[in-house]
Amino acid sequence: MLDKLRHFIAEVVSPTAEENQSFDETGYKLAATALFVHVISLDGEPSDTEKRKLHDLIETRFGLDPGIADKLIASATRVEGEAVDLYHFTSVIMRSLNDEGRLRIVEMMWELVYADGRVSEFEENVVWRAADLLGISSRDRVELKHRVAGTQAAPDPAG
Repeated sequence: MLDKLRHFIAEVVSPTAEENQSFDETGYKLAATALFVHVISLDGEPSDTEKRKLHDLIETRFGLDPGIADKLIASATRVEGEAVDLYHFTSVIMRSLNDEGRLRIVEMMWELVYADGRVSEFEENVVWRAADLLGISSRDRVELKHRVAGTQAAPDPAG
């Protein structure tokens, strides 16, 4: 288990040359995307709607083209599967982003939670724990939740 943690930290701190060529700031983007993958996987296999929402968020919020977003999601899925807790991801984000950036990450998590039109207590709990580890106040977390909930359109029945 300790070896997996060392391997993950080594990857985040010193990404491969290919990843460096693909996108900058791989550390926090990889860590945030791994959190996002965790969120959409909590209630089973992610739906097509959740996968589309994840891809859209990665492209628009991180400013990545579709191919780079695919690579980032694939890398994040791999490291998320090896992680033992959220701290590994949130600690990278804490070192990399200011308060505003961390608020955006929590907002993106809420957008993914609401993507399928259902909010489970597991999803809420993970966002609460991640927000806490990111230094986001309960008030801000709840405010972000209500703001995102109020802006979500009805889910796509095909998703």
